[in-house]
Amino acid sequence: MQSQSVKPAYQVSDDGILTMQIPHGVVVNKTLETEGNVTVEELTFTNFGGNVSAVLIAPEHPKEGAVWAPGAGVPASGHIGHLLEYGRQGYAVLVVDVRGNGGNTSGYPLNLEKDYGKFSAGEWPQIYLIIADMIDAERYLHERYGLIPIWMIGESNGGRYAAVAAAIDNESAGYVGISTSGFERQGDQYQGSARSFLLSIDPDVMGPRIAPRPSLIFHAPKDPIIPIDLGEKLATTLGKSAQFFTFNGTHGFNDEVDQTLRDQFQKYLNN
Repeated sequence: MQSQSVKPAYQVSDDGILTMQIPHGVVVNKTLETEGNVTVEELTFTNFGGNVSAVLIAPEHPKEGAVWAPGAGVPASGHIGHLLEYGRQGYAVLVVDVRGNGGNTSGYPLNLEKDYGKFSAGEWPQIYLIIADMIDAERYLHERYGLIPIWMIGESNGGRYAAVAAAIDNESAGYVGISTSGFERQGDQYQGSARSFLLSIDPDVMGPRIAPRPSLIFHAPKDPIIPIDLGEKLATTLGKSAQFFTFNGTHGFNDEVDQTLRDQFQKYLNN
């Protein structure tokens, strides 16, 4: 656990390997609703990058947990409905209100040119802050619930944040990507700091560092936004510890994904 005395810092190697030092934020929670043994809370993380909102759906004593990054334009509150079933079955899920997604956390929509400008100036790009938010959220769950497995989950663009967060954060149990992909090392088309920055946010570069922890990749053959072959490539890049699942749907989670994911979480606990 990083203490408050740790100064926020990141390092990027010439080949785009990203590491971070992240002070643990202060968290304020507010109960929104209770259904049976499941409580829905609104959390506010105050850290070096500003306030970050999140929603936690959890039973009192969860057996396993996850930090979830929604896709572009989806606020954390949009996940409460389907995640109640996770809580009923014993899982705690903390959904981060991604910066720039239009929810309660301030920020701008994904803008790599703007982020590279911050990187070049030695500042924190927003995309790095989002990754740091997920790592801080994982630490909070461990602090609150003890040594239960905590997964990093993301869908669509959120799956890219989650992959890099899982690669950096060795305390996470593994990674789940839904309707997502890497960037196929497009950073190699550039030179110098631009190359390093673009590679550092690419799951195809950072993702292999998740192993030997498991990765679960879900993709629909009919996905109209990110073709399934890119999801398959990501699963291959992640190595032998990755599993690839197809589902009937289009883009993003559905009931089939939720059920399969909970089944996989239970298998992980049983092994």
